[in-house]
Amino acid sequence: MALPSSLRLPFEKFSTLRASGGCCSGRRSRCRVLVASVDRPGKDISLQSKVDTLLDSVKWDDKGLAVAIAQNVDTGAILMQGFVNRDALAATISSRKATFYSRSRSSLWTKGETSRNFINISDVFLDCDRDSIIYLGKPDGPTCHTGSETCYFSSIEDILEPSQVTRNELALSTLYSLESTISRRKAESAESQDGKPSWTKRLLLDNKLLCSKVREEADELCRTLEENEDTARTASEMADVLYHSMVLLAVRDVKMEQVLEILRRRFSQSGIEEKKSRTKG
Repeated sequence: MALPSSLRLPFEKFSTLRASGGCCSGRRSRCRVLVASVDRPGKDISLQSKVDTLLDSVKWDDKGLAVAIAQNVDTGAILMQGFVNRDALAATISSRKATFYSRSRSSLWTKGETSRNFINISDVFLDCDRDSIIYLGKPDGPTCHTGSETCYFSSIEDILEPSQVTRNELALSTLYSLESTISRRKAESAESQDGKPSWTKRLLLDNKLLCSKVREEADELCRTLEENEDTARTASEMADVLYHSMVLLAVRDVKMEQVLEILRRRFSQSGIEEKKSRTKG
């Protein structure tokens, strides 16, 4: 049976399956981590067969392992990297908790089993060579044992060119780098500073100015459509809308991650149904 190069797991279908007790380990393991429930034996056995075929398709190394990278489904942040074997991947599919294989202990371990900071899996992807895996999920708390949001906070630039100021920079995307900068400006604006404030600080300190700019930039974005301006102009105006809106979020102490999480939850819901479900204040 041919499988797509990227695996999208229909996790809602796994809710009728339960993990079997006792799991064998080793490269040639064929233990069934998923077993059929009594109410849907036919469909669940068929689903189990598909999971087995999937596990067979992974290119495990000579030790029966593959690399697994956990990624935040909303922010895109790379949370951590570990190793998985056949049983760890099967356990992740079954439990929807990121599960890895400990080479030092020669056993499975679920991220968060001690700290309770689980990574709740939304989707799993295989790369084109089928020898590495992405766990796409939502962390319950800090992923790194140091208490950092992710395990990736050491910049090569800082290592090669050390700064006198100790920093703990995360590997952030453009969007979250902007959010981090706005957050720093907000912290600075709370302190008395000499000299002319930056534009971001002015917006943070003046709600009326901020709201007027959000409305102004949104109108300019719409005009690029109404007046059929070039796409570069549309992208530029959208950048302005996004920036000013993110400053407003900072004023309200709302994180972009919260916004993106809401958007993700709406994917499987029609816009009309979602709007009707909103509670009126």
